[in-house]
Amino acid sequence: MRPLLKRLRGVIAALLLGLGLAAASLPASLPPAAAQAPASPSAANEQILFNYLQGSVQGRVTIPDQKSALLIQPQGRDFQHFWRTTLKWIGGVAIGGMLAVLVLFYLIRGKVRVEAGLSGRTIERFNGFERFAHWLTASTFIILGITGLNISFGRELLLPLMGPEAFAAWSQWGKIAHNYLSFPFTLGVLLMLVIWIKDNIPNGDDVKWFAAGGGLIGHGHPPARKFNGGQKVIFWLVVLGGGAIAVTGFIMMFPFQFVTTMEGMQLATQLHGVIALLMIAIILAHIYIGSVGMEGAFAAMGSGKVDLNWAKEHHSLWVEEVMSGGRGASVPRGASKAGAD
Repeated sequence: MRPLLKRLRGVIAALLLGLGLAAASLPASLPPAAAQAPASPSAANEQILFNYLQGSVQGRVTIPDQKSALLIQPQGRDFQHFWRTTLKWIGGVAIGGMLAVLVLFYLIRGKVRVEAGLSGRTIERFNGFERFAHWLTASTFIILGITGLNISFGRELLLPLMGPEAFAAWSQWGKIAHNYLSFPFTLGVLLMLVIWIKDNIPNGDDVKWFAAGGGLIGHGHPPARKFNGGQKVIFWLVVLGGGAIAVTGFIMMFPFQFVTTMEGMQLATQLHGVIALLMIAIILAHIYIGSVGMEGAFAAMGSGKVDLNWAKEHHSLWVEEVMSGGRGASVPRGASKAGAD
């Protein structure tokens, strides 16, 4: 019996010794949790991972919106670069370049004066409804332009000046205004299309107007009807460009309702930004000519009546039509037949 107990004691002692040796060897074979963290991948491994992720990485979801399963879209990198870099260059060159051209033009040409002087008699150029359509479109476009520029350039230009809290509040209200004012802007563009399309069909008079410099180069005043060649260009740019801005804007406001792909949404966003920036640059030239650039021009959309001499110099064919009673127009009170002065 005693020999058996001695053997059992020996076996137990051997087991305990083995367990002790195994425990002592654990730190060497099993590093702590901190040491178990994988080391930073090498540059070669990062390049392999980058090459692998050049294609879209798709997961699986159980919700109805299967687009949420798209984890990585490589085209998103190009879109992000365009939005953060390319678009800003386009806006800076277009708007900054237009402002530089207008300043230079004013310094060289100065204000376009009425050469015959103001007559003191007026002729109705636009009625109240026409002016309403114009100012509805113009006022909403100005607010849309300012709030849109904030989206593109506000972080770089305004945030350092306003501070985070003020900039966040301004951007929030600007986004609300941008969304809701898109509806009256679209209505204004449609009204202008219906009202003025008949007077903005290009014809041979426009070719002659451009060939003569439109009265802006030199001191000649080529004949024109209600809208000259330059105004027709502005009209079609506003109608087509404004329509494109409205369509792409509504696509962005209602994502995946009209365009169902991510690529389509990104394209609509890019087109919206580019067209809007180019439109802002063009409208700056329109504002300049209609205000400080040309004497007597603002009255056309201000009171709706322009000086008779201004009308004869810039829209002589239209004045002849009005004076002769063409197109059902009435002769303005106190005005004489064209050419009688």
